[in-house]
Amino acid sequence: MPTGIVGLDDLLEGGFPRKRMVLLSGATGTCKSIFGMQFIVKGVSKYDEPGVFVSFDEQPEKLREDMLRFGWDLKELEDGNKLALIDASSARAGAPSEEENSIMPGQLDLDKILLEIIGTARRIKAKRLVLDSLASMGLQMDGDQDARRAVLKTSYLLARSGLTTLLITEVPSFTGSIGQVPMSKYGVEEYVSDGVVVLGKISLAGDTIRNLTIHKMRGTKHEINPVMLELGKTGLSVKKFRS
Repeated sequence: MPTGIVGLDDLLEGGFPRKRMVLLSGATGTCKSIFGMQFIVKGVSKYDEPGVFVSFDEQPEKLREDMLRFGWDLKELEDGNKLALIDASSARAGAPSEEENSIMPGQLDLDKILLEIIGTARRIKAKRLVLDSLASMGLQMDGDQDARRAVLKTSYLLARSGLTTLLITEVPSFTGSIGQVPMSKYGVEEYVSDGVVVLGKISLAGDTIRNLTIHKMRGTKHEINPVMLELGKTGLSVKKFRS
């Protein structure tokens, strides 16, 4: 499945393996949500593959406003039944949502979340899904085994529904070398997911540079060295560091 991120598919034999779950990790400010939305928007505009974006952090209205900076009119895609924004941020705040697609307060458990996602995906015939983010889903996970079971169940049910999923998770900020950036919140998601992409920031010659590393991608050969991640007027792109 083409990712929609300029230059990334060349490092992945064409894109993400279909009907798999890819973990997208990074600290605050590493463009995780933009990456996820670009995966959805370009899926619609370039490949006619509808998508679902579940937001546990940002209100959908703010997402619509912010993504206009890149020329992405989410409302137009929603009106055409090519995109569904599921509001889970209101439920986290304990407030009712005014959105057509939403998780209701008191329904922040895994089974109810998955039922809402799968029902919405079927309605618009979605092929792509972004969950933003695992850390904000409100799941009660006591230890590694709970986290492993939750990610496995999510991956299995979404794959059966024909969805290729980006599961976003936030990790602590890190100032060491690229290869030492933490890959997950709970320490087990990277083993359960079919792919792991880590976004980070490093200081180089006095400048802060965003970077991307593909740590794992089942079913495809991929670049293992970090690449630069650039944010421009039309979204994200990647290119290799100069030798």
